[in-house]
Amino acid sequence: MRHLKRTAKLGRTGTHRNAMLANLVCSLIKHHRVTTTLAKAKAARPVAEKILTLGKRGTIHARRLAVARLHQEDAVRVLFNEIAPTQKERRGGYTRIVKLLPRQGDAADMAILEWVDLPAQTTAQAPAETVAQAQPTAASSAPTEAKTETPAPSETKP
Repeated sequence: MRHLKRTAKLGRTGTHRNAMLANLVCSLIKHHRVTTTLAKAKAARPVAEKILTLGKRGTIHARRLAVARLHQEDAVRVLFNEIAPTQKERRGGYTRIVKLLPRQGDAADMAILEWVDLPAQTTAQAPAETVAQAQPTAASSAPTEAKTETPAPSETKP
């Protein structure tokens, strides 16, 4: 019997489950928002919050523990340098789970797992920002021409 065994198995072996949750948390760190099933989001939330607590410590030992759990040094670097400093004042509850409509194919409950205080980065926003930044520089580098308005010739019939 599985009395007091609260970890969700998610239909995987222990090592597969740990690897999947580590990858899910790395994606959360890199993209600030992850869309997944509700069960996976609920399983990944404690992992993400514990890793962020390590990031708030900021010690080399905490960094090594985070790399040992996540297996991706670039994600740990982003966590320690960008995400953890913004959460210094917060005492817990770093993530939120937002429920979505069921998935079309198998009706699985879907959810968004995201950081509470960080804005989500999307790939659609990045090109729009670069285009918006490029247009004012092009307009400012072009010489300004004074527009002189000439009166329109009046039409007269002979």
